[in-house]
Amino acid sequence: MKHKSISRRLLVLFLSVFSGIPFAGSFAATGPTSFHDFKANTLAGVPVNFSAYKGKVLLVVNTASKCGYTPQYQGLQTIYQRYQPKGFEVLAFPSNDFGAQEPGSAKDIKSFCETKYKVSFPLFEKNPVSGSMKQPLYDWLIKNEPGNVRGPSEVGWNFEKFLISKEGKVIARFRSSVTPESPEVVKAIEGALK
Repeated sequence: MKHKSISRRLLVLFLSVFSGIPFAGSFAATGPTSFHDFKANTLAGVPVNFSAYKGKVLLVVNTASKCGYTPQYQGLQTIYQRYQPKGFEVLAFPSNDFGAQEPGSAKDIKSFCETKYKVSFPLFEKNPVSGSMKQPLYDWLIKNEPGNVRGPSEVGWNFEKFLISKEGKVIARFRSSVTPESPEVVKAIEGALK
């Protein structure tokens, strides 16, 4: 009887591998399927489970304090204040990946953002967003960018933006040169909030 059970499991696994249908047993690969499956620490080191953002539209942005795009902090704060009462959040992920333009400590980053741009949206710990050492969240974001027929493309510079639906899916990606208050970003945010 034990051999029949093992044989059935092996047969199901064999068919799964060759048919392309995921196996739902103990051999199945698991991984994040939603933004809400992740967690990260704030700049203050406080862990945040992103399941807390279920039902909200999110703009996830990799940031830097010494970049030509750094003034986008102001636009991010503006759209955050405009749409936050409707269920919108901006989540900033400082990174020193591009031109070493985020060299400061967590304290430096927090002070800069609050003093210069009056930022009140959440800032998370500084971590890589590109290359082989990128944080798992960013690996997931680029792999789940919609409509990219060429496959995943790395984050290219500071202030790239990923729009996340209320259900935790990537619904749009905007490159660094697209400002937070641009018509295309605003239209996408308003559409996701409906």
